[in-house]
Amino acid sequence: KLLYHLEKEEQMPDGMCIDAEGKLWVACIDAGRVIRIDPETGKRIQTVRLPASRITSCCFGGKDYSEMYVTSAYDGLDEATLAKEPQAGEIFKITGLGVKGIPQNFYAA
Repeated sequence: KLLYHLEKEEQMPDGMCIDAEGKLWVACIDAGRVIRIDPETGKRIQTVRLPASRITSCCFGGKDYSEMYVTSAYDGLDEATLAKEPQAGEIFKITGLGVKGIPQNFYAA
């Protein structure tokens, strides 16, 4: 079942996570953003833009899971793009989203 059709400017999905409200967060590689999707309606309900284009994954953390951590890559970027995106390849912390994540599940081996 198709959940959401990415808009052209959202490029391609990469890493994902779920928040405490059951919404899906998707890192959009080559689009410089993380989007929040309501899986029940199939609508994008939030967009967080970042200062790097190659956004690779996202997860919630912090003591109460109110912080989002977002990874990025610098591979594949030419010198001109790297000069415009000096933070490419870094990990970003996002606060103030108004939503929290959930603890991860651990499984015994």
